[in-house]
Amino acid sequence: MSDAGGPYLLDVGVIALAHSTAPVRDPALTLIREAIAGEIDAVVPYPALFGAHHVLTGPFGCSSSGASRRLQNLMDAKRIRWYDRMPEDVVRGGLSQSSDANVDGWDGYYAQVAIDEGVNTVLTIDDDFERFDAFDTEAVLSPDEFAELNRFLGS
Repeated sequence: MSDAGGPYLLDVGVIALAHSTAPVRDPALTLIREAIAGEIDAVVPYPALFGAHHVLTGPFGCSSSGASRRLQNLMDAKRIRWYDRMPEDVVRGGLSQSSDANVDGWDGYYAQVAIDEGVNTVLTIDDDFERFDAFDTEAVLSPDEFAELNRFLGS
């Protein structure tokens, strides 16, 4: 991927998928590798790591220790722009984003972080972020890959 659409915000689904054993993880893993190498300007809010841990240990069936180890290794990536703040104005903005777009609070928070950080594109595995006009949304899985992921997860 070129950085023409960046900076990019990597959402929870991309992070979790990249660290899973799912048969369609390669597109997400490629993005994580590019972010680690500094080939793309990636923004990752620290809370996304807890969300990815939740997804890895839930639907993906990873052990807590395995998920923790993988995500702690990701935290060592110095070229990722780690978003480590949760000030009141971002929380309020995130809740407003959530209300306006009718998405869950975490997606509203990530949308507000994307806006505050000047993100041009949110990389995701679902379509909730398409409800926001302040940035582009790019699904990292094709419809066929998404269907394969759902089959893998037993959905």
